[in-house]
Amino acid sequence: MQLPIKRTLERIPGGMMVVPLLLGALINTFAPEFFKIGGFTTALFKNGALPLIGMFLFCMGAQMNFNVAPRALKKGAILTVVKYAIGVGVGLSVAKLLPSGVLLGLTPLAIIAAMTNSNGGLFVSLTAEYGDESDVGAVSVLSLNDGPFFTMMALGLSGLASIPFMAFVAVLVPIVIGMIIGNLDEEMRKFLGLGERVLIPFFAFSLGAGMDFFTIFKAGAPGIVLGLMTAVLTGFGGYFALKIFGEKNGLAGVAEGSTAGNAVATPAAIAAIDAAYKPIMSEATAQVAAACIITALVCPLLVVMMNKYQEGKGIYASKRQKQADAAVS
Repeated sequence: MQLPIKRTLERIPGGMMVVPLLLGALINTFAPEFFKIGGFTTALFKNGALPLIGMFLFCMGAQMNFNVAPRALKKGAILTVVKYAIGVGVGLSVAKLLPSGVLLGLTPLAIIAAMTNSNGGLFVSLTAEYGDESDVGAVSVLSLNDGPFFTMMALGLSGLASIPFMAFVAVLVPIVIGMIIGNLDEEMRKFLGLGERVLIPFFAFSLGAGMDFFTIFKAGAPGIVLGLMTAVLTGFGGYFALKIFGEKNGLAGVAEGSTAGNAVATPAAIAAIDAAYKPIMSEATAQVAAACIITALVCPLLVVMMNKYQEGKGIYASKRQKQADAAVS
């Protein structure tokens, strides 16, 4: 009997990441000895997060195509800079201005990891419906914020983490090599694009195997707050930035107000370089995972809401409206 496992996971916001993460945490909570039997089982399901994340970064780099039209490049650059600036600004403000260095249970690590890393698939699907080709093409630049590199750079330059220069290089190398290969051969880009999706549930399960449900439940409420902050602050920040730079349709900015599933790997990547982050790694990972779910639900609602607002102002962004206007004329 065939079960619709893949289709079911895809119906759940961030399901390919969240469900394996929770399954790993479930097993680790109630049957932790399963991960200690050794061999391939322990290597893959318990200790496999870092090499799997490294392979993910390689495949992700291959999807970065800089052969985009000038307008798409412009939009992508604006949204990438604004999202990064807002995420880092909020994270560093919490670290520097609050005596505890924590906001409502959220550490700068979780804030920066979630707010600077966007869900490219969600962005493409929303801009394909409510934008134009230049909005969709902006994802080629926006893909730069995938993975832990930008978070690492923010924490390192601000002095919040002790990260040697070669650690930056070590994260960047698989991305750059993948990017070179993907731009040299379109077939390799497509081939490695399959690997990008396949690896997510595997490293998510391995990360979950280092957590337990007590940690996830503890992080739940702050994770919801983090998701709402990401959707509202970075989404509307991108919207107004596009307006300032002369774009009538700012929905691509709202569509950028999300947290990518792969951001869940960032706390582990940072903790692997700076041991000072190991005590909060599990909690930050759970908070980022919660933010991924919340933004996957809230971001599309904000896009639909702002699309109706723009249509009321005579800005017909959605393809459905454009098609209706064309049919009437």
